Amino acid sequence: METLWTLFLVWCVLCLYELTDAARWAHSAMLSPDYRLLWSLGPSPQDITFELQVRTLGYVGFGFSKDGRMAGSDMIVGWVDQGQVYFQDRHVKESPASAADREPEVDPSQDYQLLLGYENNTHTVLRFRRRLDTCDHHDVPITNDTMRIVWAYHRNEPVGGLVGPGSLPQHDVESRGSQSLYLVQRADQDAPGPEETTRTWELRNPSVQSPAPGDTLYWCRVFRLPTLSRKHHLIRYEPLRGARTASGLQHVVLYECQETSQVEHLAGTPGRQCYETGSQPLACNTVVASWARGSEGFSFPPEAGYPFEPSASRYYLLETHYISPYDDNLGGLEGSGLKLYYTPELRRHDAGVISVGIDPNWRHIIPPGQQRVVSSGHCISECTKQAFPKSGVNMFAVVMRTHRIGRQVALRHVRDGVEQAPIASDDNLDADYQEYRKLIAPAKILPGDHLIAECTYNSSGRSAITLGGLTSREETCLVMGLYYPRQRSLAACHSLPSLPTVLHSLGIQELSPGSNPVRISAPPELAGMTLESRLVSYDWENQFQSFQEATKRGSFKPLCWTTQSTLLPGTDILEAHYPNITKPFLRSSSDQCNYKKYSTEGWLSGTPLIELDGNHIEGAARSKVSRSSSPAAVEESLGLSRTNSGVVTQISIFIEVALLLLTFLYR
Repeated sequence: METLWTLFLVWCVLCLYELTDAARWAHSAMLSPDYRLLWSLGPSPQDITFELQVRTLGYVGFGFSKDGRMAGSDMIVGWVDQGQVYFQDRHVKESPASAADREPEVDPSQDYQLLLGYENNTHTVLRFRRRLDTCDHHDVPITNDTMRIVWAYHRNEPVGGLVGPGSLPQHDVESRGSQSLYLVQRADQDAPGPEETTRTWELRNPSVQSPAPGDTLYWCRVFRLPTLSRKHHLIRYEPLRGARTASGLQHVVLYECQETSQVEHLAGTPGRQCYETGSQPLACNTVVASWARGSEGFSFPPEAGYPFEPSASRYYLLETHYISPYDDNLGGLEGSGLKLYYTPELRRHDAGVISVGIDPNWRHIIPPGQQRVVSSGHCISECTKQAFPKSGVNMFAVVMRTHRIGRQVALRHVRDGVEQAPIASDDNLDADYQEYRKLIAPAKILPGDHLIAECTYNSSGRSAITLGGLTSREETCLVMGLYYPRQRSLAACHSLPSLPTVLHSLGIQELSPGSNPVRISAPPELAGMTLESRLVSYDWENQFQSFQEATKRGSFKPLCWTTQSTLLPGTDILEAHYPNITKPFLRSSSDQCNYKKYSTEGWLSGTPLIELDGNHIEGAARSKVSRSSSPAAVEESLGLSRTNSGVVTQISIFIEVALLLLTFLYR
């Protein structure tokens, strides 16, 4: 009997450990050096589970915002006081004034479920879950779009567990912030398995003089591929951060280059500023890797890898965007970059990258002072018909790129006049956060399909036109797609508004041949005016709609670029128009909120939380999580959850089973 009792106690301990400790997080991000976020989708298809690990013994705030501001944000606030966990679903009201110092108000509907809360000598840890869409107008839905995370913490907590208005101590400026993240369409971060032979290649930036506080630096350095005897596959990359670069590093992009004398010369130097006045653009246009703040890197799916071939491209360009912090810790670029994992054990498919969008050129015109300007870049069916294999290609990840005023991007897909579901879209784009996102399922693109990169801009803050180009002041509209199997005919599938379309959109009928600068000859009222003057003086306020219609319906020049920067044979003389879409794609208008409200008292029918390992802070000891002794009415009116309800529910079930076993043992 003693042996049975001992085994029973061991089983009890193991079960309790599994209930409270077991989880494995799919993703993590450091929102600040003192604030770590972990999350996984689940346990049900419409749920997401988070954990916050924050270096403070005060309160912690976390939530979502439509634009990165505190005003209108959806937040949770929690803390641990003498072993008691306090946890609240709150929101910050919209306000014409600054909401930076406005205290979040408690929601009438509590839609976040506390799972776990404790603190040790240094950190506070909160674990909770919510529906992706709670159907509460105070809560921001979590979608495939770029999400703006807002966070805050304080060294103190409300005295004596007070929860009323005005009880939260005001956090310092350095103890709050915002960060853009992909929460849903995010690549799995599986490290190479022990069965794979992997090598690493570290591409690091040199020591470069930092710009003035708040200024931006784009640094370009060319690297030569390590000596390889045969083809290898790139299967993963992750960021490298120098000792003093973390706060200023914005994004890093790796391009594959053509072997030109200019590229070869730069391979033996520390690099240069990317967009120096008078410098020629480098022949490096194919995006291989893209990292942005908040990114963990990218792992290719097990069936594909990006080929490193010594007989093909040997040079790669690392472009690093760095903003010098305003504080005294200026840091620099030194040591930052990317770490690449590659293997000689080839996977089933070579992965390729194709660029779809508008060729960077002045003909891409974005008028000033407009809330919404739509531009479209086309990959015409003649290009995909000639380049893609009969079985098509499978696009599994994309990165969508605009510059400063881009707000939305969609990669539209048309087959035989019928518009398919968008391959990818983002209605909340952040120009400073653009990395590869994994598609839920690979999109099949067949030869003859027509692709459209559609970009929406907000130019209301600009008083002059914005032209297409490579610099951050100019604009771009590009979608880079990772796909397999790789084809070697088509590297970039772009378009450009034809010159007649541009002129027609500006009310110009004819240009004076041979004039320098270019001058208008018709209509008579514009005769003699330079094209540049017309662009600057055009009445955009009253003529914008006609301009928008002319650019959409006018002709464009397809540009089907090969890897050698030549045009596909037979496509260089074409003039194309917007495709005839006989059946547009319509988003489902069904009510997504007709389900039962998610209970904060547990989800008994859901699958268990994914097993967690290594999610604890070193040396952390849990505080006791107990039920509140406050009256239920007070708890409900404050919208306050002070219990680890999901765990408590499971523990109650465990206790019932344990009692049954005890009855059996002592019969």
